[in-house]
Amino acid sequence: MKWCMNVSAIAKASDGEIRNLSGDEIVKNIVRDDREVEEGTVFVALRGKNNNGHRFVERAVENGAVCCVVNRDEGDFGSLPVVAVDDTFKALRDIASAYRDRFNIPVIGITGSVGKTSTKGMIASVMSTEFATLKTESNYNNEVGVPLTLFRLSDDDEAAVIEMGMSAFGEISRLSRIVKPDTAVITNIGISHIEHLGSREGILKAKTEILDGLSIDGTVILNGDDDLLWSKNGELEYETLYYGIENKACDLVATDIRLFSSGSEFTVRIDGEDYRFETNVPGVHHIYNALAAILTGYRYNVSVKNMIKGVHDFAPEGFRQSVSKYRDFTVINDCYNACPDSMESGMDVLGLTAEENGGRSRKVACLGDMLELGDKSVEAHYNVGKMCAEKKIDCLITVGEMARNIARGAAQHGMNPNDIYEFESGADAIEKIASIIRKGDIVWIKGSRGMRLEKIAEALDKLGNKDQI
Repeated sequence: MKWCMNVSAIAKASDGEIRNLSGDEIVKNIVRDDREVEEGTVFVALRGKNNNGHRFVERAVENGAVCCVVNRDEGDFGSLPVVAVDDTFKALRDIASAYRDRFNIPVIGITGSVGKTSTKGMIASVMSTEFATLKTESNYNNEVGVPLTLFRLSDDDEAAVIEMGMSAFGEISRLSRIVKPDTAVITNIGISHIEHLGSREGILKAKTEILDGLSIDGTVILNGDDDLLWSKNGELEYETLYYGIENKACDLVATDIRLFSSGSEFTVRIDGEDYRFETNVPGVHHIYNALAAILTGYRYNVSVKNMIKGVHDFAPEGFRQSVSKYRDFTVINDCYNACPDSMESGMDVLGLTAEENGGRSRKVACLGDMLELGDKSVEAHYNVGKMCAEKKIDCLITVGEMARNIARGAAQHGMNPNDIYEFESGADAIEKIASIIRKGDIVWIKGSRGMRLEKIAEALDKLGNKDQI
């Protein structure tokens, strides 16, 4: 069974006015895309910058919508069955909040500057070993995506892992009050979205809004290697558990770490005993994700055996650090998003992959703009270039206006300018890439999602499979 609400309950949750309906109609689902409407669906008409869902109300009803949630100021919609509200965005959140209240299950909320999606996946992998677990899919982590995720809850679900993203103050607070987590996880405080939030301290304030909806007996799980999160030690009114690698005062610490191009191994002590964990994804950052998952599993009494299995079985989503090996070169596709911290983590994976190949491969970094860094952008990009030189990247390809500062930082810190190529767009890079890539290269692709660097990965896939782009 999934839905247990009728139109009257939806109107009550959203302070809406029922028109041309009795209110007793049973709701089977709620969507914001009229193309997803089926018999018994409620269509919520959202008015965005580029599109107005109210244009599709009549078509949604024709397709079987039991009713549509509409803004009052859009008109009366004649004889169409609607619930009229002041703000359909707020109504979507309010209905999701009421629906979430119908489920008495463990709910884990996750936010952070870097790694929240992979941490969500790792936690879900651990929790699903003992609970039927719903998790946020794709990038449904905003004020529309989170309600739509909650609407997927059914009586078959025994736990939920919900990711929360933001770009401004107040967003995570609103999401947390909808999700009502009983465990809140914050991965770190970086400089993503600093353009809107002013400082890392501002970002900390925005991320800790996840506590606004946390249950009174809830638990907070924090990265103890992050200086700002560690500064909260002893200050929060909730049970607070820390994980880390460098900070030995954390509740859970990874030791005896071994890194490989295909994953990692590490030891943690749980209830006085040492246990060995393995990941199938490379990089120290995934050890942090695993530690958050282990602490979460411990919070819900998941057996150590199943925690080991859940960490081992985790696989990243989408364009997150997938490795493709071709006859003449290897591609590390890591172009889902980017910030300085994730750039450094990815560069370490590139170096490790080359090292395991006996040092015979060129390390090629194809790096695009990191967005939403505000007045920190030039310095941040320049420092990534400096890092490229320090980590002895053999060939650097930059894409975008801000990424020119990566090229500048690399050149000014010793990288041969003849091994640096600058392009305004990914399309420009694709035209030249066949002449840049050599046999044996390991190519790492990284940039903010808006740069669309996956197109370069697709071009390299064609080159690797067909020897031409």
